[in-house]
Amino acid sequence: MTVDEAFNAIDTEPVPPPKSRARRSAVMRWLLTDRIALLILLLVVLLVWFHLLSVGDYLLAPFSASYLAGYLAYFVPIFLLAVGEAFVIIGGRGGIDLSVGGTVSLVSIVFGYEYAFWHWPLWLAIVAAVAGGAVLGAVNGLLIGIMRIPALIATLATSYAYTALALTTHNSAPIATTRIQDLTSMTRSVSLPLIGGPLPTVPLQMLTVFLPTAVIAWFLLHRSTYGRRLYALGTNETAARFAAISVGRVRFTAYVLSGAIAGLVAVVTVAQFASATTDAGTSGAGMTLPAITVAVLGGVAISGGVGGVGGVALAALLVTWLNAGILLLFNNEQSSKLQLFALGGLLLLAALLNVFISRFARRIRS
Repeated sequence: MTVDEAFNAIDTEPVPPPKSRARRSAVMRWLLTDRIALLILLLVVLLVWFHLLSVGDYLLAPFSASYLAGYLAYFVPIFLLAVGEAFVIIGGRGGIDLSVGGTVSLVSIVFGYEYAFWHWPLWLAIVAAVAGGAVLGAVNGLLIGIMRIPALIATLATSYAYTALALTTHNSAPIATTRIQDLTSMTRSVSLPLIGGPLPTVPLQMLTVFLPTAVIAWFLLHRSTYGRRLYALGTNETAARFAAISVGRVRFTAYVLSGAIAGLVAVVTVAQFASATTDAGTSGAGMTLPAITVAVLGGVAISGGVGGVGGVALAALLVTWLNAGILLLFNNEQSSKLQLFALGGLLLLAALLNVFISRFARRIRS
């Protein structure tokens, strides 16, 4: 080989990228493919941004730790409904539950009757509320899992039905008796046990509702036979059938769980607002759109087979504290409109992220 040929061979060899650039690329790939890491980063950015606005006196009130801890009362219902949506979406075949808002409204008013007018014991009224939500979810499961009606059509129809039943009950008037108002004690702020110190108090439902539900949902999705069947069904329904998985039964159960969780949310909502209203889950922007947004933002793939409780919890926290910051940044009229805008933007961002991640995964496999 001559000297010129040697130099030409050196020139044609690929130059490896600098280590710093390779590290940056690896970090970007990690953030885009690990939804937990991305959500933690977004949470940190959100908190730092609003903290700087608070220090600069751009907010109507301080963006303090106690304010954020108190706002966790709104985190609990949105997390619960998003977990219910996660069950039905993970099951695949376009699974979605548009009736959760109507379910919350209907169960809220029925719970009000049971506890305020019929004087049932509180524990029995709560059990009946969860069971009533499960029955409403079973209607969806029957239509979708057994009769194979598309989920969008079936849950849209039941959403209209449940909302209409709630609005026509009790002459569309709220139930706000003294017995109902006393339920606010279920949502009082408490100190964290065994920790103490300077940490702010948190709403009681974080300990009595959020933690037990999160643990049960995590176990069902990630450690139970049912969870493995649900993921298998969402990943490849044909393969699941060949594996002798009862597709209809698994999908039916997912909607029952979604309805039961919505029934629990009805109890939390009644206690939080000291009133059982006929539009508890449908007033304003409703509860359905935020629940779906949080589920998808938390990494639940709309095509099914992907998602987890941890991502949903972080996404619910992100949405909750984003709404809390917007409420301090603008007046009440503007903040409600911008909260809707932010919710739609987050839903679009989550959908784009899921599309990008699926394409990235296919490129890696190929």
